[in-house]
Amino acid sequence: MKNTTRLLIAGLAATAALPALAHSGVDHVHGFVAGFTHPLFGWDHLLAMFSVGVWSAQQGGRHVWALPLSFVATMAVGGALGMAGFSMGFTEAAIAVSVIAFGLLIAQARSLPTWLSALACSLAALAHGIAHGGELPQDGNPWGYAGGFLLATALLHCTGILFGKMGAGHGRWQRGFGLLASLAGGYLLLA
Repeated sequence: MKNTTRLLIAGLAATAALPALAHSGVDHVHGFVAGFTHPLFGWDHLLAMFSVGVWSAQQGGRHVWALPLSFVATMAVGGALGMAGFSMGFTEAAIAVSVIAFGLLIAQARSLPTWLSALACSLAALAHGIAHGGELPQDGNPWGYAGGFLLATALLHCTGILFGKMGAGHGRWQRGFGLLASLAGGYLLLA
């Protein structure tokens, strides 16, 4: 098995694994674990965050760290806004559009200047963060919840980067994924 395949499998395992929390008397369900699982079990979040990783790897260079970093940082701001009660009437539509946009950018192997790519990621991340923050459980620990969704997001980006690097050279894997992601985003927008 190639090293890239092993890394991809390890990355997928890391994003799928939940921490074992056996201590009683501590509300893990509504804190870290709730935040960590939120992006993993929502197809819209999962596809967008994985796509950021794939697109950043596809573009290479500074994009590989700049896009995920800008996404996570802006999502933290959006999460704080969502926890404070801020909402946009079109948050779900903005999330679906982000899945479509990232999918199309990957399918077309579109390379943009780093600042423009980071701006696109930040705009999408703001909507994702507001959605995450707005769904903080009533009795949840906001710090644990935010830490959970930020860590899961970073792991999804890393897994996407591994996937993006896996087919470097010919890009059929990435382009096929991009097409499927954009179609899924279209479904999410219309559903």
